[in-house]
Amino acid sequence: FQPSLVEKNLQIYLDEGPDITVMADADKMERVIDNLIRNAISYSYDNTVISVSLKQEEKDVLLEVVNHGNTISPEKLGRIFEQFFRADSSRATKTGGAGLGLAIAKEIVQLHGGTITAESADNTVTFRIQLPVS
Repeated sequence: FQPSLVEKNLQIYLDEGPDITVMADADKMERVIDNLIRNAISYSYDNTVISVSLKQEEKDVLLEVVNHGNTISPEKLGRIFEQFFRADSSRATKTGGAGLGLAIAKEIVQLHGGTITAESADNTVTFRIQLPVS
């Protein structure tokens, strides 16, 4: 991620809780997290901080990726996990991608018994993954 972070003068803040164990396919979960962070980098305003947090809440693990960028409208937010959907089609050529990353991420998370959601308000976008603790 380093070249993109430097280009946009972004920082990533990582807040991880104590040792947390989740029974999951490490490669697939890495793909999900990679996609969320790449999206956060692509759609963040310059000179901002992307926050990534991992914590345990009762019987679930919660991963959040928060970035500061254009607010996604409720209509588009409702479709953000659909295949080929892009919230900002005007940036498609600039940011690359085919609009499959979030759809694939959702499928992987669901196959692991979890959920993935997105919220957006006040120029902040939050992706939240909830997975059962092993």
